Amino acid sequence: MEIKIDSLDHIHEAAREFIAAMGDNTVFAMYGKMGAGKTTFTKAVCECLGVEDVINSPTFAIVNEYRSDSGELIYHFDFYRIKKLEEVYDMGYEDYFYSGALCFIEWPELVEELLPGNTVKVTIEENEDGSRTVRF
Repeated sequence: MEIKIDSLDHIHEAAREFIAAMGDNTVFAMYGKMGAGKTTFTKAVCECLGVEDVINSPTFAIVNEYRSDSGELIYHFDFYRIKKLEEVYDMGYEDYFYSGALCFIEWPELVEELLPGNTVKVTIEENEDGSRTVRF
């Protein structure tokens, strides 16, 4: 599936479209270059799910935990600063990835071998006109 985001003004429409297409999937690997909009899109999805906490990239914490308005847990990972897989083992990644809670993972390239088999690959690309394309 492909969702086009013409501008930030339309990101919540795109997030709602993404949520409608998520199905029963819970683990989403967010691929894209630095600045492509992985965090911004994840934030919009969380907001549309009713998260009222401040949503930002867990670059230093590695994982942020949010709760939707229905009480559903959402985990947001950023593995950009991971140096070796032992760090991910030490944080108990399985407790998150296999919890049944929603997991949005930025920089999944660094932990690909640990991702569950049913992980949905989401690619965000910046187009020449500044719009974004989300493919999954």
